[in-house]
Amino acid sequence: MANHYALITGASQGFGKSMALEFAKRNINLLLVALPNSKLWALSWFIKKNFQVRTLCLELDLSLKDSCYIIDDFIRDNALQIKYLVNNAGILSRGFFEDMDDAFIERQIKVNVLAPTLLTKLLLDNLKKTSPSAILNVSSMAAFFSLQKKQVYGATKAYLLSFSKSLRKELKKDNISVTTVCPGGLNTTTRLCYQNRILGLLPRKSSLNPEEAAVIAIDAMMKRKNVIIPGLINKFFMLLDKLLPEFVKDILTKREIKKI
Repeated sequence: MANHYALITGASQGFGKSMALEFAKRNINLLLVALPNSKLWALSWFIKKNFQVRTLCLELDLSLKDSCYIIDDFIRDNALQIKYLVNNAGILSRGFFEDMDDAFIERQIKVNVLAPTLLTKLLLDNLKKTSPSAILNVSSMAAFFSLQKKQVYGATKAYLLSFSKSLRKELKKDNISVTTVCPGGLNTTTRLCYQNRILGLLPRKSSLNPEEAAVIAIDAMMKRKNVIIPGLINKFFMLLDKLLPEFVKDILTKREIKKI
Protein backbone atom coordinates (compact mmCIF):
# COMPACT_ATOMS: atom_id res chain seq x y z
CA MET A 1 0.00 0.00 0.00
CA ALA A 2 3.05 2.30 0.15
CA ASN A 3 2.31 3.89 -3.23
CA HIS A 4 -1.46 3.39 -3.29
CA TYR A 5 -3.60 6.52 -3.35
CA ALA A 6 -7.19 7.64 -3.02
CA LEU A 7 -8.05 10.29 -5.61
CA ILE A 8 -10.80 12.65 -4.42
CA THR A 9 -12.31 15.42 -6.53
CA GLY A 10 -14.00 18.42 -4.95
CA ALA A 11 -11.76 17.87 -1.93
CA SER A 12 -11.23 21.39 -0.60
CA GLN A 13 -14.42 21.70 1.47
CA GLY A 14 -17.61 20.02 2.62
CA PHE A 15 -18.13 16.34 1.89
CA GLY A 16 -14.93 16.00 -0.14
CA LYS A 17 -12.81 17.48 2.64
CA SER A 18 -14.45 15.19 5.21
CA MET A 19 -13.73 12.16 3.04
CA ALA A 20 -10.11 13.25 2.61
CA LEU A 21 -9.69 13.43 6.38
CA GLU A 22 -11.41 10.07 6.84
CA PHE A 23 -9.11 8.38 4.30
CA ALA A 24 -6.12 9.95 6.05
CA LYS A 25 -7.31 8.54 9.38
CA ARG A 26 -7.25 5.13 7.70
CA ASN A 27 -3.62 5.67 6.68
CA ILE A 28 -4.36 5.99 2.95
CA ASN A 29 -2.31 8.33 0.75
CA LEU A 30 -4.21 11.08 -1.04
CA LEU A 31 -4.33 12.86 -4.38
CA LEU A 32 -6.70 15.77 -3.88
CA VAL A 33 -8.33 17.80 -6.64
CA ALA A 34 -10.31 21.03 -6.28
CA LEU A 35 -10.86 24.36 -7.99
CA PRO A 36 -8.05 26.90 -8.41
CA ASN A 37 -7.75 29.33 -5.46
CA SER A 38 -9.63 26.91 -3.19
CA LYS A 39 -6.71 26.76 -0.72
CA LEU A 40 -6.42 23.04 -1.31
CA TRP A 41 -2.71 23.28 -0.51
CA ALA A 42 -3.60 24.25 3.08
CA LEU A 43 -5.68 21.10 3.56
CA SER A 44 -2.93 19.03 1.94
CA TRP A 45 -0.33 20.49 4.32
CA PHE A 46 -2.59 19.93 7.35
CA ILE A 47 -3.12 16.27 6.45
CA LYS A 48 0.59 15.66 5.85
CA LYS A 49 1.47 17.16 9.21
CA ASN A 50 -1.23 15.45 11.29
CA PHE A 51 -1.71 12.04 9.65
CA GLN A 52 1.70 11.17 8.20
CA VAL A 53 0.34 10.07 4.84
CA ARG A 54 1.54 11.18 1.43
CA THR A 55 -0.69 13.96 0.15
CA LEU A 56 -0.58 15.55 -3.27
CA CYS A 57 -2.93 18.18 -4.65
CA LEU A 58 -3.98 19.65 -7.98
CA GLU A 59 -6.06 22.79 -8.36
CA LEU A 60 -8.04 22.35 -11.57
CA ASP A 61 -11.41 23.33 -12.99
CA LEU A 62 -13.23 20.10 -13.87
CA SER A 63 -15.66 21.91 -16.15
CA LEU A 64 -12.70 22.00 -18.55
CA LYS A 65 -12.26 18.66 -20.30
CA ASP A 66 -8.47 19.03 -20.38
CA SER A 67 -8.36 18.96 -16.57
CA CYS A 68 -9.14 15.23 -16.61
CA TYR A 69 -6.22 14.62 -18.97
CA ILE A 70 -3.93 16.74 -16.76
CA ILE A 71 -4.86 14.56 -13.77
CA ASP A 72 -4.17 11.40 -15.77
CA ASP A 73 -0.81 12.74 -16.98
CA PHE A 74 0.16 13.74 -13.42
CA ILE A 75 -0.62 10.22 -12.19
CA ARG A 76 1.43 8.64 -14.98
CA ASP A 77 4.37 11.04 -14.59
CA ASN A 78 4.57 10.35 -10.86
CA ALA A 79 3.89 6.60 -11.16
CA LEU A 80 1.00 6.79 -8.72
CA GLN A 81 -1.19 3.76 -8.12
CA ILE A 82 -4.82 4.75 -7.67
CA LYS A 83 -6.57 2.30 -5.36
CA TYR A 84 -9.71 4.36 -4.75
CA LEU A 85 -11.36 6.88 -7.07
CA VAL A 86 -13.87 9.22 -5.44
CA ASN A 87 -15.87 11.31 -7.92
CA ASN A 88 -17.25 13.91 -5.54
CA ALA A 89 -16.98 17.25 -7.36
CA GLY A 90 -20.34 18.66 -8.31
CA ILE A 91 -22.32 21.85 -8.84
CA LEU A 92 -25.58 22.31 -6.96
CA SER A 93 -28.81 23.72 -8.38
CA ARG A 94 -29.55 27.39 -8.76
CA GLY A 95 -33.30 27.94 -9.17
CA PHE A 96 -36.04 27.63 -11.74
CA PHE A 97 -34.96 26.39 -15.15
CA GLU A 98 -36.20 29.42 -17.11
CA ASP A 99 -34.10 31.72 -14.90
CA MET A 100 -30.87 29.74 -15.18
CA ASP A 101 -27.97 31.03 -17.25
CA ASP A 102 -27.05 28.86 -20.26
CA ALA A 103 -23.36 28.88 -19.32
CA PHE A 104 -24.19 27.72 -15.78
CA ILE A 105 -26.25 24.79 -17.10
CA GLU A 106 -23.41 23.74 -19.40
CA ARG A 107 -20.87 24.00 -16.58
CA GLN A 108 -23.09 21.99 -14.23
CA ILE A 109 -23.47 19.16 -16.74
CA LYS A 110 -19.74 19.10 -17.49
CA VAL A 111 -18.72 18.90 -13.81
CA ASN A 112 -21.49 16.53 -12.69
CA VAL A 113 -21.56 14.21 -15.70
CA LEU A 114 -18.64 14.54 -18.11
CA ALA A 115 -15.85 14.88 -15.53
CA PRO A 116 -16.60 11.73 -13.47
CA THR A 117 -17.30 9.72 -16.61
CA LEU A 118 -14.09 10.71 -18.39
CA LEU A 119 -11.93 10.49 -15.28
CA THR A 120 -13.20 6.98 -14.59
CA LYS A 121 -12.44 5.96 -18.19
CA LEU A 122 -8.91 7.38 -18.04
CA LEU A 123 -8.07 5.65 -14.75
CA LEU A 124 -9.52 2.21 -15.44
CA ASP A 125 -6.19 0.61 -16.34
CA ASN A 126 -4.61 2.05 -13.20
CA LEU A 127 -7.46 0.72 -11.04
CA LYS A 128 -7.13 -2.70 -12.62
CA LYS A 129 -3.46 -2.85 -11.60
CA THR A 130 -4.31 -2.10 -7.96
CA SER A 131 -7.32 -4.44 -7.72
CA PRO A 132 -9.16 -5.17 -5.59
CA SER A 133 -9.87 -1.47 -6.02
CA ALA A 134 -12.96 0.71 -5.78
CA ILE A 135 -14.81 3.66 -7.26
CA LEU A 136 -17.07 5.82 -5.10
CA ASN A 137 -19.45 8.08 -7.03
CA VAL A 138 -21.28 10.79 -5.13
CA SER A 139 -24.84 11.05 -6.41
CA SER A 140 -27.76 12.45 -4.39
CA MET A 141 -31.22 11.62 -3.17
CA ALA A 142 -32.29 14.11 -5.84
CA ALA A 143 -31.56 11.30 -8.31
CA PHE A 144 -34.74 9.54 -7.15
CA PHE A 145 -37.13 12.51 -7.06
CA SER A 146 -38.55 15.08 -9.48
CA LEU A 147 -37.95 18.38 -7.70
CA GLN A 148 -38.47 21.98 -8.73
CA LYS A 149 -35.30 24.08 -8.72
CA LYS A 150 -33.26 20.86 -8.94
CA GLN A 151 -34.19 19.80 -12.46
CA VAL A 152 -30.72 19.78 -14.08
CA TYR A 153 -28.95 18.81 -10.86
CA GLY A 154 -31.32 15.89 -10.24
CA ALA A 155 -30.93 14.73 -13.83
CA THR A 156 -27.13 14.76 -13.61
CA LYS A 157 -27.22 12.80 -10.36
CA ALA A 158 -29.68 10.30 -11.86
CA TYR A 159 -27.20 9.82 -14.71
CA LEU A 160 -24.37 9.18 -12.25
CA LEU A 161 -26.48 6.63 -10.37
CA SER A 162 -27.43 4.74 -13.54
CA PHE A 163 -23.87 4.93 -14.91
CA SER A 164 -22.46 3.57 -11.65
CA LYS A 165 -24.87 0.63 -11.41
CA SER A 166 -24.13 -0.44 -14.98
CA LEU A 167 -20.39 0.04 -14.60
CA ARG A 168 -20.42 -2.01 -11.41
CA LYS A 169 -21.64 -5.04 -13.40
CA GLU A 170 -19.01 -4.55 -16.11
CA LEU A 171 -16.07 -4.16 -13.74
CA LYS A 172 -16.90 -7.08 -11.48
CA LYS A 173 -14.66 -9.31 -13.61
CA ASP A 174 -11.75 -6.90 -12.99
CA ASN A 175 -12.29 -6.94 -9.21
CA ILE A 176 -13.17 -3.23 -9.21
CA SER A 177 -16.25 -2.38 -7.15
CA VAL A 178 -18.43 0.67 -7.86
CA THR A 179 -20.38 2.19 -4.98
CA THR A 180 -22.82 5.06 -5.27
CA VAL A 181 -23.60 7.21 -2.25
CA CYS A 182 -26.83 9.24 -2.37
CA PRO A 183 -26.87 11.68 0.53
CA GLY A 184 -29.73 13.99 1.35
CA GLY A 185 -29.02 17.40 2.89
CA LEU A 186 -25.47 17.91 4.14
CA ASN A 187 -24.42 20.73 6.44
CA THR A 188 -21.42 21.68 4.32
CA THR A 189 -21.60 25.48 3.95
CA THR A 190 -23.11 28.36 5.93
CA ARG A 191 -25.83 28.78 3.29
CA LEU A 192 -26.72 25.08 3.30
CA CYS A 193 -26.70 24.91 7.10
CA TYR A 194 -29.22 27.77 7.18
CA GLN A 195 -31.26 26.25 4.36
CA ASN A 196 -31.43 22.87 6.12
CA ARG A 197 -32.52 24.53 9.39
CA ILE A 198 -35.55 26.30 7.86
CA LEU A 199 -36.99 23.13 6.33
CA GLY A 200 -39.73 21.03 7.95
CA LEU A 201 -39.03 18.70 10.85
CA LEU A 202 -38.29 15.52 8.88
CA PRO A 203 -36.15 17.18 6.16
CA ARG A 204 -34.31 19.07 8.89
CA LYS A 205 -33.66 15.91 10.90
CA SER A 206 -32.52 14.09 7.77
CA SER A 207 -29.60 16.47 7.23
CA LEU A 208 -26.22 15.02 8.19
CA ASN A 209 -22.89 16.53 9.04
CA PRO A 210 -20.37 15.74 6.29
CA GLU A 211 -18.12 13.95 8.78
CA GLU A 212 -20.89 11.43 9.53
CA ALA A 213 -21.68 10.92 5.86
CA ALA A 214 -18.00 10.45 5.01
CA VAL A 215 -17.62 7.53 7.43
CA ILE A 216 -20.80 5.89 6.08
CA ALA A 217 -19.75 6.36 2.45
CA ILE A 218 -16.20 5.08 2.83
CA ASP A 219 -17.31 2.12 4.95
CA ALA A 220 -19.81 1.21 2.21
CA MET A 221 -17.13 1.49 -0.46
CA MET A 222 -14.73 -0.69 1.53
CA LYS A 223 -17.50 -3.29 1.94
CA ARG A 224 -18.07 -3.10 -1.83
CA LYS A 225 -21.74 -2.18 -1.50
CA ASN A 226 -23.82 -1.02 -4.45
CA VAL A 227 -26.00 1.97 -3.50
CA ILE A 228 -25.95 3.56 -0.05
CA ILE A 229 -28.33 6.18 1.35
CA PRO A 230 -26.86 7.67 4.55
CA GLY A 231 -29.21 8.25 7.47
CA LEU A 232 -32.27 6.39 8.76
CA ILE A 233 -34.67 9.22 7.96
CA ASN A 234 -33.42 9.37 4.37
CA LYS A 235 -34.11 5.65 4.06
CA PHE A 236 -37.58 6.37 5.46
CA PHE A 237 -38.09 9.00 2.74
CA MET A 238 -37.28 6.38 0.11
CA LEU A 239 -39.93 4.09 1.60
CA LEU A 240 -42.49 6.92 1.61
CA ASP A 241 -41.72 7.59 -2.04
CA LYS A 242 -42.88 4.07 -2.88
CA LEU A 243 -46.01 4.27 -0.71
CA LEU A 244 -47.40 7.78 -1.21
CA PRO A 245 -49.43 8.76 -4.30
CA GLU A 246 -47.80 11.24 -6.69
CA PHE A 247 -50.07 14.20 -5.86
CA VAL A 248 -49.27 13.92 -2.13
CA LYS A 249 -45.54 13.86 -2.84
CA ASP A 250 -45.94 16.92 -5.09
CA ILE A 251 -47.68 18.86 -2.31
CA LEU A 252 -45.02 17.96 0.26
CA THR A 253 -42.02 18.69 -1.96
CA LYS A 254 -43.49 21.96 -3.30
CA ARG A 255 -44.00 23.17 0.28
CA GLU A 256 -40.37 22.51 1.17
CA ILE A 257 -38.98 23.95 -2.08
CA LYS A 258 -40.74 27.26 -1.38
CA LYS A 259 -38.63 27.63 1.76
CA ILE A 260 -35.37 27.43 -0.17
